[in-house]
Amino acid sequence: MRNLLRKEMLLSASVLSYLFIPFGLMFLLPGYPILCGAFFVSLGLFQSFQSAREANDTGFSALLPVAKKDVVRARYLFVCLIEAGALLLMALSVALRMTAFSTSAVYRSNALMNANGFALGVALVIFGLFNAVFVRGFFKTAYRFARPFVTFIVLTFLIILAAETLHHLPGCEAVNAFGTDHLGLQLCLLAGGVILFLLLTGASCRRACADFERIDL
Repeated sequence: MRNLLRKEMLLSASVLSYLFIPFGLMFLLPGYPILCGAFFVSLGLFQSFQSAREANDTGFSALLPVAKKDVVRARYLFVCLIEAGALLLMALSVALRMTAFSTSAVYRSNALMNANGFALGVALVIFGLFNAVFVRGFFKTAYRFARPFVTFIVLTFLIILAAETLHHLPGCEAVNAFGTDHLGLQLCLLAGGVILFLLLTGASCRRACADFERIDL
């Protein structure tokens, strides 16, 4: 598994997957839909799948003396590592906005979603959705990825729209808490995002392994 992961990171991966990790810092932008940062990170990962397909990397990996399910797991692990790197930058951005920038007028007057625990939780849901819809969808055939990626785009921007709208609804203002306000609620929402990410990623990985085993490459 370690060697397969090294292959994913050093040979199969597009450099754009790494260059798009800093989009996690979009959580520092005021007056901007910050959850688009999670989408751009996913877009970078999409480039790795595209370049790997053009190089017939999946077929090459299946010919290696390893279990086919390990090929899937290595790809999932690579995806999760990229997502974790971006999430770390998002978390650092949230920490800065909740502490050092908590009195900044440019953030206080922001009409869009604030960077808080809820935003991090939704970003995790978007990453989990990428794993469940796109990565698992790719391994159904091991070469088609247009339809699952378009499906992911539509679902992602529906989630972003819903998240940006939620705090404008009566009684839901607390989800857009600023700084350390409603910290308990923010941590609960973040924990919910973590759980959904783990469920979506774990379940889709198992199903992708089963799908890939059935494919005759």
